[in-house]
Amino acid sequence: MSVVIDPSFDPVPSLTRTVNVRVADAAAVAAAPARACFVPAEGDLPECDCLAGVTRDALAAAGFTGAKNHTLVLPGAQLCVLVGTGSGIETSAVLRDAVAAFTRAARESATLAVDLTGVIAAGIPADEAALAATEGALLARYRFDALKSDPKTVELTDLVLGVAADTDEVKTAQAGVARGLVLARTAALARDLANTPPRHLSAVKFAEVIERLAPEFGLTVEVFDRAALMEVGTGGLLGVNAGSVEEPRMIKVSYRPADADGHLALIGKGIMYDSGGISLKPSNAMHAAMKFDMMGAGSAFASMTALRELGVTTAVTSWLMCTDNMPSGSATKLGDVLTMRGGTTVEVKNTDAEGRLVMADGLVLATEDRSVDERRPDAIVDIATLTGAVMGALGTRTAGMLANDDRIAAQLQAAADATDENIWRFPLDRRYRDQLKSNVADLSNIGGQYAGVILAALFLDEFVDGTPWGHLDIAGTMQAESDDLWRSVGSTGFGARLLAQFADDFVAPTGE
Repeated sequence: MSVVIDPSFDPVPSLTRTVNVRVADAAAVAAAPARACFVPAEGDLPECDCLAGVTRDALAAAGFTGAKNHTLVLPGAQLCVLVGTGSGIETSAVLRDAVAAFTRAARESATLAVDLTGVIAAGIPADEAALAATEGALLARYRFDALKSDPKTVELTDLVLGVAADTDEVKTAQAGVARGLVLARTAALARDLANTPPRHLSAVKFAEVIERLAPEFGLTVEVFDRAALMEVGTGGLLGVNAGSVEEPRMIKVSYRPADADGHLALIGKGIMYDSGGISLKPSNAMHAAMKFDMMGAGSAFASMTALRELGVTTAVTSWLMCTDNMPSGSATKLGDVLTMRGGTTVEVKNTDAEGRLVMADGLVLATEDRSVDERRPDAIVDIATLTGAVMGALGTRTAGMLANDDRIAAQLQAAADATDENIWRFPLDRRYRDQLKSNVADLSNIGGQYAGVILAALFLDEFVDGTPWGHLDIAGTMQAESDDLWRSVGSTGFGARLLAQFADDFVAPTGE
């Protein structure tokens, strides 16, 4: 290959960065080089040293009204950033946003301080407040600059969180910090993987990265190359890979706690770059974002790196289905029929509807897995940048969710609420199933012009064999086109924190 790639390049630079987050008293906050001061839109100004002698009229004259997440920087010996909170900080999600706004405004400061005593007194538990503040600061300062010769980002090295001196409250806040560090690292890892250019992170290289990292996080890995995949019979993955010079990889990642109380399977779509295949995408700026088409696999794997530190008691097996989707003389053609794992045949009517093909193989393998208690997993969740239709329906801040089981849907919703990674449930409306019929095979890989999110999920539903299952379509939420509070430009890492939270809280559905 004629392209020069530095062999020392690390696609997961976030894992080498550490931030010292400490819980301290008001004096430590007052001594920090930069601090936040949360200001509501109405009422008395808060007690904050940098607001001494300042009036609302003076702030209004400077263009600061206290509107949510608006900031005003007050220079001085200590950089003080006023952060508007609108009607106040009532939830951890609002606090996470406010801390992120502060972090962006104080972008030149390596040490930040946030006084949490007020929000804790107002009713947010100390652990939740500390977790949200930790995530907000670390994720807002994230920047993928591993390929820049002279990166300008000032790395965050220290974060001081002020709480009351009460011993129990300090310990509770410290527990929140510990969890926040794990979850922020998890999201940063997913961002790193998706932000890495496709030539720097092929399916083969992704497998190598996972093999290197897995032992560090208590995970075991089995990698399937092309020859092994032919033996396994993963016709969907091999069919999508047919046009590429790069080999595909299926990466099976396992987490096995002692005395596991359940078994969860995760399926991640890992299209390392999606050209559309023979159904070629148009060449425009959005096309460059197709390196993010592996974010389902990236987020699934990243979530698993958090499981041991979170103390998850559920066994988790992840199937990452990885290849690029390229056009060439050997590529799958429109009208070709692929045989999935398990024997179902699929007529390919659009090679750009490739994600569901690779996911189908993973779903079947998950239903066949008997590695825990000699029975199939209690539930399957798949995550994929699957359809443009979900972006048309929900935009870029909310992912689509479908499920064949209300209990799984409820647990996914609870995890989304806890992490502020928003999802919206679509109906798994089987009245559209006939649109997936084929004249020459068991199924077609696309349906009609409308209900694209539902049709894609109905296709996947054909391969879960009745296992309780949830599906996350993250195509709309995979990237931020500009910095947006704690969502930094580029890959958002959406789903990594959500899945870690889901696994931590997972309760196996039983009975009817």
